[in-house]
Amino acid sequence: MVTAHCRGNVLLIRYADDFVIGCQREEDARRIMEVLPKRFAKYGLEVNAEKTQLVDFTRPHRVHRPKDSALKPGKPGTFSFLGFVYYWGKTWKGGYTIKRKTEGKRLRRSMQAIWSWCREQRHRPLADQYRILCAKLRGHYQYYGVRCNSPCLDLVFYTAQRAWRYWLNRRGGRKLSWQAFGRLMAKYPLPRPRIVQAWV
Repeated sequence: MVTAHCRGNVLLIRYADDFVIGCQREEDARRIMEVLPKRFAKYGLEVNAEKTQLVDFTRPHRVHRPKDSALKPGKPGTFSFLGFVYYWGKTWKGGYTIKRKTEGKRLRRSMQAIWSWCREQRHRPLADQYRILCAKLRGHYQYYGVRCNSPCLDLVFYTAQRAWRYWLNRRGGRKLSWQAFGRLMAKYPLPRPRIVQAWV
């Protein structure tokens, strides 16, 4: 590609038609941003301008410096890739590492899908609802269960609990109190979030 013309290291990570290019030097990144649309056009392809952006993803400095210091760069940027937001976060030892969390629109979409499913399936037998809802949650954890993403996983879990109770409570007949729902959850416990993917 264009790596032969770059002065620093260049990394390409691709899945299907989505990709991220990491450049050691800003000048290389700007050169690639300029050349890439021309290269795509050569093969009858187009770069999605809305999804394509240049991000300063430099590791933050460990030492705090005043805002007006020439040595302190701006706040590191973030980028989205395959449903995750990548960002720099603190480690237990005070350093920085790259972390991932569920992209906001993906998270909202997942919670809305669970809410809609519980509404549409509320009249099905309870055991069937439980089996399918568990499968949905396990599938979500399997993909999004990465380290540092526990808060987003918890949101999906508690949304599933609230949605299930809300729509079971509207099936008609006797209302489902929180005590009764607690007994139901003891019999049909939804799988709790868990991390299933270690660092890559």
